[in-house]
Amino acid sequence: MPHRSVYLDHAATTPCDARVVDAMLPWLREHFGNPASRGHAWGREAEDAVQRARAQVAALVGAEPSEIVWTSGATESDNLALKGAAHARCAQGRHLVTVKTEHKAVLDTMHALGRQGFEVTSLDVPASGLLDPERLAGALRADTTLVSVMLVNNEIGVVQDIAAIGALCRARGILLHVDAAQASGKVAIDLATLPVDLMSLTAHKSYGPKGIGALYVRRKPRVRLEPQMHGGGHERGLRSGTLATHQCVGMGEAFRIAGEEMHAEVERVRALQRRLLAGLATLGQVDINGDLERRVPHNVNASFAGVDAERLTSALEGIALSTASACASSSGEPSHVLRAIGCSDERAHSSLRLSIGRHTTAQDIDTVLERLQGALAVPGAPPPPHGPARPGPTRHTALSA
Repeated sequence: MPHRSVYLDHAATTPCDARVVDAMLPWLREHFGNPASRGHAWGREAEDAVQRARAQVAALVGAEPSEIVWTSGATESDNLALKGAAHARCAQGRHLVTVKTEHKAVLDTMHALGRQGFEVTSLDVPASGLLDPERLAGALRADTTLVSVMLVNNEIGVVQDIAAIGALCRARGILLHVDAAQASGKVAIDLATLPVDLMSLTAHKSYGPKGIGALYVRRKPRVRLEPQMHGGGHERGLRSGTLATHQCVGMGEAFRIAGEEMHAEVERVRALQRRLLAGLATLGQVDINGDLERRVPHNVNASFAGVDAERLTSALEGIALSTASACASSSGEPSHVLRAIGCSDERAHSSLRLSIGRHTTAQDIDTVLERLQGALAVPGAPPPPHGPARPGPTRHTALSA
């Protein structure tokens, strides 16, 4: 009998919500106008749809619609934010700061800026994965113009103290960029009060379509960026190119749904995370990577002592999970995030990321635990729980930074 399939790789991408697909279809089938063609009804109705979607994206993060710039996704948003701000402020200084656990879209962009004459400081973090604001304060200089710290880590799910980090930056007149691709719909974000200047967002991590994202660009105090895409001057001149109306509509609808359902959904997912952690605690020497408290409940990154994670995933046919971020899994290298929090290569290679989503059920969690137990063949291991569970004695090894 074939195994039951379970998708636990929502940190890589989420399925597009059926309500989002329904909202997009008319803009593919019937309403085909170019939103920049304001001289006729077809263009104006497309523009209206894009602006409604812009307002929906802004509402989820507490921004003004005019502060939302459409992009193709978080990677482009990161590039526009970092390159655009660094070059726009290079007369004030050429020192940039980030964290070693950032997404490759940030780290590789910072490396590119380093080759262009900027100086980049990449900060260490302890085993928790959480940046100490005091460590950041010690790295800031008179010529520092930009700091980039992600809100929710894509591999270990920890939540950074962006309020404290932003306050440090704001007090010194330094811009703060935040990659929030993994945060939208999972944690409350209010940019009206949060001291953040630039924030990268994407649709496909929040049950929207792939290929569409946004960059929040604060207007008060105004943040100036040097455009990276030149052409027709779309998006206030910051990102030229004809907008894909259906994609914008899809992201807007996805963010609208996320805002309405976030509170109840987070509590539901938290119960599933407790169930998963309790089950993992029965499987032998399993360590959870990253802080156990300051993390989104959607993410569990676990190391299985003495087990090769790639071989383990091969034995779990029909179970979708990952051994690293989707953008890095093809390299074969140990996760740079796990290395940065002090994991050995051996431990990094024994780690799996299990990410829970909107359609995950308790039966899904139990199925994964049963399959893991069989694949690991732990002698005498008790069966996984079949009811609501509290976190068991899952080990979290303290490692030096």
